Amino acid sequence: MREEEINVAGLSAAATITIDRWGIAHIRAGNFLDMFFAQGFNAARDRLWQLDLWRKRGLGLLGADYGPGYVEQDRAARLFLYRGDMAVEWASYSEDAEAICRSFVAGINAYIDRCEADPALLPPEFSVMKVHPGRWSPEDVVRVRSHSLMRNAISEVVRSNVIAAAGPDADLLRQRLEPAHEAVAGDDRPEALPLDYLDLFKLAVAPVTFSEDRLAATADSAVRWRKVTPLGDVLRDTTGQGSNNWVVSGTKTDTGRPIVVPSLRYIVHIASPEFNGIGAGEPALPGISIGHNGTSAFGLTLFFGHDQEDVYVYETKTDDPDLYRYGDGWERMRVVEETVEVRGCAPMVVKLRFTRHGPVIADNPGRAVAIRTVWTAPGTAPYFRSIASMRADSLAEFRESMAGWGVPAVNQVYANTAGETAWIAAGFSPIRNTWDGLLPVPGDGSHEWQGFMPGMQLPHAYNPEVGYFATANEFNLPADWPAEKQIGYEWIEPSRARRIAEVFASGGKHSIRDSMVLQTDVVSIPGRRLADYLAAAAGRAGSRSEAVDMLLGWDHRLDAGSAAGALFELWWSKHLRPALFRRLISDPAVIPLLGPGDVETALDRIDAMAEAADPDLDTLLLGTLDEAYADCAKRMGPDPATWAWGRLHTAMFEHAASRVGRAALPDSDVGPLPIGGSDSTPMNGMYRPNDFGLAIGASFRIVMDVGAWDNSVCINTPGQSGDPRSPHYRDLAPLWADGEYVPLLYSEDAIAEAAEKRIVLVPL
Repeated sequence: MREEEINVAGLSAAATITIDRWGIAHIRAGNFLDMFFAQGFNAARDRLWQLDLWRKRGLGLLGADYGPGYVEQDRAARLFLYRGDMAVEWASYSEDAEAICRSFVAGINAYIDRCEADPALLPPEFSVMKVHPGRWSPEDVVRVRSHSLMRNAISEVVRSNVIAAAGPDADLLRQRLEPAHEAVAGDDRPEALPLDYLDLFKLAVAPVTFSEDRLAATADSAVRWRKVTPLGDVLRDTTGQGSNNWVVSGTKTDTGRPIVVPSLRYIVHIASPEFNGIGAGEPALPGISIGHNGTSAFGLTLFFGHDQEDVYVYETKTDDPDLYRYGDGWERMRVVEETVEVRGCAPMVVKLRFTRHGPVIADNPGRAVAIRTVWTAPGTAPYFRSIASMRADSLAEFRESMAGWGVPAVNQVYANTAGETAWIAAGFSPIRNTWDGLLPVPGDGSHEWQGFMPGMQLPHAYNPEVGYFATANEFNLPADWPAEKQIGYEWIEPSRARRIAEVFASGGKHSIRDSMVLQTDVVSIPGRRLADYLAAAAGRAGSRSEAVDMLLGWDHRLDAGSAAGALFELWWSKHLRPALFRRLISDPAVIPLLGPGDVETALDRIDAMAEAADPDLDTLLLGTLDEAYADCAKRMGPDPATWAWGRLHTAMFEHAASRVGRAALPDSDVGPLPIGGSDSTPMNGMYRPNDFGLAIGASFRIVMDVGAWDNSVCINTPGQSGDPRSPHYRDLAPLWADGEYVPLLYSEDAIAEAAEKRIVLVPL
């Protein structure tokens, strides 16, 4: 084992960072705050470029490093920073929240000091992009809000357009509403709010992307870099957006101990005399959000169905656009002017405007639009409540901590060594007494939140009689949940949840291996549902094509090597659903607004055609399948034996800077990796409609054996390190793509046996 000793200022006692053969860091410090210092130092050691980009994007500091093409993104980010009382903010998490952040960022800054003393330690991206890492302040950790998954401003605006053009039934093809609900009454049609009103909001939550022309932008073109593509790329305006988890009771497992299976991002083990926990979280945050502390195991999935955003439309004075109508009079917007430093140019002043509800994202004469979000309230730094909840030693303590969890809205699962298991919905849920939150509303005072629903009143389940509780982002409000306690109406379709439920319902004891297999399960419920209709249609036709034979002989598994899986997904996404939409929607301009469409609604419409013995169903199924078969041949060659879902469906981890620094960063991209699954399988593999490339998936998976912790397993991708020079930059990606795991070691003996390097931090 290699050893290294590093002298650092800021520690009160020595700390060690032991890196195991899979790149997982096991940190041990002499006291609680030193533990977070060492965690910050280690995070910077592994992910300094990522941390620096996260901070500068979130705080609106990109222009200083990358020029005028980033000023609009800086302005957008600054609109959604936390701007409230910091004392209230810190107190929202824990009494030691500020002290924890102070220690954590001191560790990051200590590593930056080390890189300044030895520039060879800096990740290569800094020299490629000709930038330097910035120093962190404790407030930086919590003021950034725009990096979490939220609900549902974009959907409100799109819904207004779909319903205005084609009615509410058409919008259900885009997004099913659960519980069943009418977004508008009868023939009422809302005003269609222009889609470009969302440009600034989408820019605020967009990742940082680099291109030669954006980096070369001039000061006079700065305001035009504000369009965001569906893939997250920021473009110049030439005219001027899954996871599963479950908790299993000891009565249902082969060991008699609970298993917890959630999903997330950077794995670390942090220990001190006061705390000893291992798991995953955001590298820019102290603590862990998913994992265990030796007594309690906890995990989360994004998201629970809380509607945490609203779009407000205001009447403004044409001769004084900062005045908007509110109540019986006019209210003045709060206007903040801030200076943005810009590389290669003089500093630029950006104007930020706020109504009482939130930041103004668009306006024209007589009208302004603002976004109200949960995430500008105190206590809503995404995931940061984990610094309290990770320390819970009992179910009661954990639930009390979850009652203060703000953002993002999540399904939390929990188990402990006493045998207690639970599911807890968490997140600030606005109380709307006069409307449902599904469409833009006037900002004149007629639609106000009445605070947040008390966290202890949110749905939960303790020690379920069936022995398990699983979530997959589906509609899972209890059957007796009161209608007046509105949570939200937009959820993910239930195929993944149904597959998980049927596996558990099959009986038998559940093992760690069973959870690993289920978490990477690729059985397609939509594929199975459509097979019966396809068989009936082929029977009525009196003959069967090669395409029909292929799908009727399929096991409904979307394995990476499956030819039939490739045919099915191409048929379902590119041919059958679009043809169904064209049949149901007369206005062709509406169809692109539906996106890939709601899976459950589409299947229900096909069910309805079958129940009505609609003669068009056979033509719809068989005709589009023939088209899909020809499409497969065009994409993968004429021989079906060479087809494979993983030839189309791949995971590509593209480095943010590789497009402009490929020569200097030749090995920074990882992939493409063939991968199975879809957005309808427990192994969530949501793909981009244009090229089937993986768009959303569980980058982190974990299975915990509660009480026999060294039996736990996990996987991350593409690797633990963010430095392309590290052996742990890409080493986990092939395992992840194949559905494999590595040990999540907890005991000192097991860690020592797997250790490949130990770093000793010695206080100066």
